[in-house]
Amino acid sequence: MNVGPIFRTLWRVKRFLLSFGWLLAVCLLAGCDKPLPASPSGLVAPSVPSRAQPRLQTLKLWLGASEITAELALTGDQIQTGMMFRTNVAEAEGMLFVFNTPHRASFWMKNVPIPLTCAYIDPDGRILEIRDMVPHEEAPIAAATDRVQYVLEMRQGWFGRNHVTTGALVRTERGSLQETFFKRSR
Repeated sequence: MNVGPIFRTLWRVKRFLLSFGWLLAVCLLAGCDKPLPASPSGLVAPSVPSRAQPRLQTLKLWLGASEITAELALTGDQIQTGMMFRTNVAEAEGMLFVFNTPHRASFWMKNVPIPLTCAYIDPDGRILEIRDMVPHEEAPIAAATDRVQYVLEMRQGWFGRNHVTTGALVRTERGSLQETFFKRSR
């Protein structure tokens, strides 16, 4: 068996791979000062808000006998910013976060300097959990269930001061939360 041609072929392949490797390295180094491309999905990580958002549209809510005015966080940016950088919240005011579908909500207090309490609420408007949150705490507070479609943030202790507990039903001036936010057109 003549191995000469085999060695020559292997040598050519090796030279080609080495040349290709050098070419690849030069191309990579030449692009070092350029920004990285977007992620494979084409999505760019959202930026963290740097200031408080303007006051959002409001809606009257009733929790038992208690009436509050809630700002409505309806869009992705509004939900992401939430109450970040707010320095006060009136006693009977809060923010209602509305999600398209039920899920296991998880909230944190990044850039929120005031103590808040959040209520995780199911699609029917029933409060499932009430959780106190610590200012500037970045550890998420996850709901115990994947049935959360709304989250209501209030000044810390508001729920206790107003005798609102788990199981309470949240209603709006327009009816139930489902009727208000997900009314089906006929």
